[in-house]
Formats: sequence, structure tokens, C-alpha cells
Amino acid sequence: MSNLFQSAGLEASAPRPLADRLRPQSLDDVVGQDHLIGPDGPLGRMLARGHLASIILWGPPGVGKTTLARLLSDAAGLEFDAISAVFSGVADLKKAFDRARARRASGQGTLLFVDEIHRFNRAQQDGFLPVVEEGVVTLVGATTENPSFELNAALLSRCQVLVLKRLDADALERLLARAEALEGRPLALNAQARDVMMALADGDGRYLLNLAEQVFAAAPEAPLDPAGLGQLVQRRAPAYDKAGDSHYNLISALHKSIRGSDPDAALYWLARMLEAGEDPLFLARRLVRMANEDIGLADPGAVHAALAAKDVYDFLGSPEGELALAQAVVHLACAPKSYAVYKAWKAAVRSAKATGSLSPPKHILNAPTKLMKAEGYGQGYEYDHDAAGGVSGQDYFPDEMPDRPVFYEPKDGGREEQLKERIETWRALRKERRGG
Repeated sequence: MSNLFQSAGLEASAPRPLADRLRPQSLDDVVGQDHLIGPDGPLGRMLARGHLASIILWGPPGVGKTTLARLLSDAAGLEFDAISAVFSGVADLKKAFDRARARRASGQGTLLFVDEIHRFNRAQQDGFLPVVEEGVVTLVGATTENPSFELNAALLSRCQVLVLKRLDADALERLLARAEALEGRPLALNAQARDVMMALADGDGRYLLNLAEQVFAAAPEAPLDPAGLGQLVQRRAPAYDKAGDSHYNLISALHKSIRGSDPDAALYWLARMLEAGEDPLFLARRLVRMANEDIGLADPGAVHAALAAKDVYDFLGSPEGELALAQAVVHLACAPKSYAVYKAWKAAVRSAKATGSLSPPKHILNAPTKLMKAEGYGQGYEYDHDAAGGVSGQDYFPDEMPDRPVFYEPKDGGREEQLKERIETWRALRKERRGG
């Protein structure tokens, strides 16, 4: 089977990276994706039926999307044709479709592999629809981004989305064993350094083999420990896109860890985002949102803690200011939780939209003119500060609303537990004054 270097016009004898030399030659050689290519996996079932449907391969870098597409073309008896959305435009698509039509006329099917398919705009994505629907090509698109957000619904409806997993420790170990077999020598690493190298790979098989290649090339006289490995290879930045899926996944994890009162998990996700280069002020803004949305009046100090963390970070910068963010995260995670105000506000907005332009009751309107006094403005108003307990119990909803809605229901916990008793007393007083 031709490899990427031969496809690029290079001689077979040209130097090739270890990752290319170890590229799987059959589906049985693919590691870490048994859930897709096994007998019970979607690809295994397609091939068993002798029909490969159009698919979108979604997964992180270095897990075998390109290799899998090539192997599928061989297994399905289709001609492999590849384009990259990074370098291709409408003219390139048209040429690929014309080649596929010519093959189809001679009885040969085409697997069209589109790398980084999410980089095509909506109009370009629409260009795939007729050729996929007519069976001119079997489309295999590869993307690292969430197809739900990056691909249009019409294209998704014609393709099956298959999720490739990050390579686990077992799959990475199998890759290292194959590399050692190919090189005819073991990696000069002790057990701890070997574990560190797999951790550095972060589920990316191609990156792991690139690290292994550096160790083979260095040929140290004695096995390296983790410190020695660190001097030899560069630490990899975590996979993170501040405008993409990782950004939304990690901030969701932080938010839900705080909502779930788990300070340890919340600190972990905070550290993950800061280590990946997330804007600390974005995190501070999100903490302020959490304080209002998930804690509210159960701990009114939570929002002040979040705002203070933002001010401290502005004042100190990194890395000292990050401790203030961590302190706010722990405060919020350990605070009593309530979304009673959040629910009350949503309900009040719905009621305001439903009731339109109802006027306030006249007794709570000011009457700065004689005409307004004559119209009854302000008549019967009772000054609450002069009432027993500081609450008169008057009605403040529009007269046209016979049912007095209840929006705010404090929870039994935190400061809201005290509020609940007071609010129930006030509501009972108003109900009594309305005649029950």
C-alpha cells in the first residue's frame, strides 16, 4: 500500500519518520479504536456487509484518522483520493468529483478523504451533498472539532459521525513495543521515564513515536530517568483551543464541579485551563456568573469573593493572582447552593412578557399633581416603616392580576433558610389582608 511519502512523490529510500514507518498496513494493526473497527463496531459491521457508508471521523490529533481512511479504502475496494480543506478550494473539489465520476463510469468506486473538513465553509460543505447522495463518492471526513457545531446539518444527515478515542496507556505501550521491534533495540528509558513519556504524549500516538524517535537518535549510554528525558525532549503544551471544543468542555467541567460542591475537581479543572493558556479574566467572569446563578442568596458573600479574585488578579498578575482565583473556586465550591433567585428571575420575566403593560396599583403611585390625587393616586398607601414589624402587608401587584404569583422560593440551607421564614410571614400577612 502506498504511504504518504510515496504519495508526495518521495522515493521509497528517502528518510522517513518513525511514525510513518510504523503506519498500520491493515485494520488489524490499528490500536485503540476497537470500538469502531471490531466485529461489533460500526465500521466492522459496514465492512462485513460489504458496504461502506459516508462517515465523519471525529477525534483528537494523532489517533489514526488519516490512516484509518486509507485502510478503509483498501478493505472496501475503493480508490483512495485525498484533499485537505486547509489547502483546497472549490476548484479542487470539482476536480476530485470529476475524477470520481470518471472512475464510476469504469466501475470503480472512490473513497474521498477530506482532512480538516470543518475548515470548509457552509457553501463548500453543501457542494458535497449531491455527490454523496448520488453515490459518486464515499465521503470520509476527518475533524478535530465538534461536528455538531462545525458541519452543517444537511451534510451531517448524510454521514455517520464516528468518534475516535484518545489512545489509552495500553495502546501507547503497544506502539512503543512496535517501535522497539522495528529499531531492534529497547528505548533507553527506565520504567518511570517510560511512563512520563506516555503521559507527555497525552493520547497522541504520532507525538509519542516522535518522542521515541528522539530517544533512539540520542542513543544514551544508560537508561534515562524522568529528569534526563525532560532535558532531551520538549514538554508538550496541552491540547486546547480557546475558541473550540476543549474550551467549552473544560469550562463546563469547572462550572459543574463547583455546582456539585467538589472543590478538588474544581481546582483540577481550573489548573487545566490556566495551564493551557486560558484568559484568567474569562475564568473570573465565569466565577462571578456561578456565584449569582448557583449560589445566590444562600451565600451572598460568594459574588464578592469572585469579584475580589478578579481585582486581586488585576493587581498582582500571574502567577500570584492565580491563587486568588483558586481561593474563589474553593469558596464557591464549598458554599451552600441555591438557584432560587435564578428560577425566580426567569419566572418573573415570563410573567412580565405574558401580562404586557399592566399599571401598578394606584395606592403605590406618587401623586405630585392635584389631578393625580383626584384620580386616586397614592390613596390608601401605608408607610411600611411605620407598620408593626416594618411590613404593612399591602398588595404591590397590578390590580388586573387576580392570582399573585410566587417567584422566589428560598431553599432550606445557608442564609436563605432565615429568609424563608421571614418571607413566609410576609406572604401570610398579605394573604390575610386580601381576605384569604
